[in-house]
Amino acid sequence: MDILIRRVQPTEYETLGDITAQAYLQDGLLTFGESDWYLGELKDVAKRAAAAEVLVATDQDQLLGGVTFVPSPGPMADLARPGEAEIRMLAVARAARGRGAGEALVRACVDRARSAERTGIVLSTQDLMHAAHRIYERLGFTRAPERDWHPIPEHPEFTLLTYQLTL
Repeated sequence: MDILIRRVQPTEYETLGDITAQAYLQDGLLTFGESDWYLGELKDVAKRAAAAEVLVATDQDQLLGGVTFVPSPGPMADLARPGEAEIRMLAVARAARGRGAGEALVRACVDRARSAERTGIVLSTQDLMHAAHRIYERLGFTRAPERDWHPIPEHPEFTLLTYQLTL
């Protein structure tokens, strides 16, 4: 397998949105399932691409997954502080998992953050995302529990965990 990481093309927005939404749904990561408000955000690749850099992993012509790289604080950043980049919405199609696409996407984000002379890179993750946690830890990210947060004020039991990497 030869994984290529590149920017998403507009003709791929719908496919990547579906891959991302299905990954979150199939893994049980959306509190309200099909009716979860966040599903629309996951599907809206055009919105993300207008405000950040959306990358895809491909093998020949097959789209394996994608990630949103946020180079600095701004409309797509949840946690990034001045000087930091952020990774959001990492997702790999279920059929493509275990082939290195997720790690290749995270590595590409780290490379971009270094090239942009960022001081670090942060990301939010859910407790259930064990495979993603292994990727982050393998690449040198560490937990930053002091930065964990609750994105849905009316559901304070829903906590997003924070990982960070100092560059």
